[in-house]
Amino acid sequence: MKAISNKRALFEYYVIQKLEAGIALTGSEIKSIRAGRINFKDSYAKISEGECFLMNFHISPWEKASFFNHEAERPRRLLLHKTEIRRLKAKVDEQGMTLIPLDIYINDKGKCKLTIALAKGKKVFDKRDTLQKKDLEREKERDAKG
Repeated sequence: MKAISNKRALFEYYVIQKLEAGIALTGSEIKSIRAGRINFKDSYAKISEGECFLMNFHISPWEKASFFNHEAERPRRLLLHKTEIRRLKAKVDEQGMTLIPLDIYINDKGKCKLTIALAKGKKVFDKRDTLQKKDLEREKERDAKG
């Protein structure tokens, strides 16, 4: 399965550091992820009581799961080492950074992995600058083809 990525994240944030984390999921959630029925909108990671949780990450309910189904936006525990969590918490608290999900994929062993990023928010003029650079790259590609 190819990775499903959060396209909005790179537009909204400067990515400082990337980490790969596992997610604690139920059976119906993994089936929905394999079907690509997820939404990254407004999702972020939060560290509380020495554990890291993924908040507002929408995984659509699986139709065939009946009453064993899951809540769509429940907090999901991210599987990280204690030292990684402590290091991330220090950066989030001291430097005002945010933890955001970048993409989700299923690895060769069948485990669901999430790439989270330690990021800093962009200002409005930075976003305009990003759009301008993207437009210039597109024009260069068009000129190279034609």
